[in-house]
Amino acid sequence: MLGSRWAAPNGEKNPETHIFVTHYHWDHIQGIPFFAPLYVENNEFHFYSFRSKFLGRDSLKQVFEAQMALPYFPVDLSAMNAKRKFKEVDGGDSFTIRDSKITARWLNHPQGCLGFRIETPAGTVAYATDNEPGDPKLEENLRELAEGADIFINDAQFTPEQLATTRKGWGHSSWREGVRVAREVGAKTLVLFHHDPDSTDRMVDSLLRQAREEFDSVFAASEGMVITLGGAGDGVQAHMPGTRTALRREAQFRAKVRGVTEGGKQFEEETMVRDLSLQGALISLENLPRLQSELQVTMEAPGTDGVQSMQLRGYVVRIDAGAEKGHSAVGVVFTD
Repeated sequence: MLGSRWAAPNGEKNPETHIFVTHYHWDHIQGIPFFAPLYVENNEFHFYSFRSKFLGRDSLKQVFEAQMALPYFPVDLSAMNAKRKFKEVDGGDSFTIRDSKITARWLNHPQGCLGFRIETPAGTVAYATDNEPGDPKLEENLRELAEGADIFINDAQFTPEQLATTRKGWGHSSWREGVRVAREVGAKTLVLFHHDPDSTDRMVDSLLRQAREEFDSVFAASEGMVITLGGAGDGVQAHMPGTRTALRREAQFRAKVRGVTEGGKQFEEETMVRDLSLQGALISLENLPRLQSELQVTMEAPGTDGVQSMQLRGYVVRIDAGAEKGHSAVGVVFTD
């Protein structure tokens, strides 16, 4: 998404771009081969990351080359026409880029991870991706990064309950830990980041509501979100993408659903549709439909001429435990 907008031709030389790579796990590097601006000749990129004890010298360059090596990718790194420079940084390093000061600190994550503090004339941003509480020295590093920051972007992948039990030791944090640190160091705005891939929008919204009950200025990061640092005394402004704010709505539509159960039996059920979007819906059902099976959904909605029916067809993409006893929460993507 960012790469597509960035690569739009403007006939002018693009400014140098500086990218900080926190660590080498797949979820933080796998988008690099698809980042369109790297294939544009008049672009110039500076990449910063640490020397891995598993890879040695030029670790980041090795990572770039290895994930595009045959047979993993159709072309190798030489297809990227943009100028590329790689710089190794260590936890504790500080350096400047134009009028901004960058500070790197180690965070608590398997195989190592760097967090970054970026101090600009407009304000300070702390970027603390993958980190887990529990190591006093590394927790102090996190506090140093976030001290008085205008924006504190922190890992919030797990719930506090998961972090204390089944996900302890996985190298991630929770909204509650982010709130705790933000309070301790006087950060002005907390951004919850690194959502669990299994978390639905509804689940992320629930975590956000809980965080906002304990800290005034909290946002949940989403694709396309833009955060603007204002001048002295101005508040932080967060602009959410239309797909996050305009499409999804809390809904209560009466509906009739027809489909096939896991056992292959045809069913028809009247229910309520919740969380309706232009692409899909979350439906509470007593019947348990088969994953990837087709559902026909007929919804009733008020119109200018009274109640009107809307017929939709879609496929089951997700089944979770429902909020009501004996019901399942069925995620449907509409096709027509």
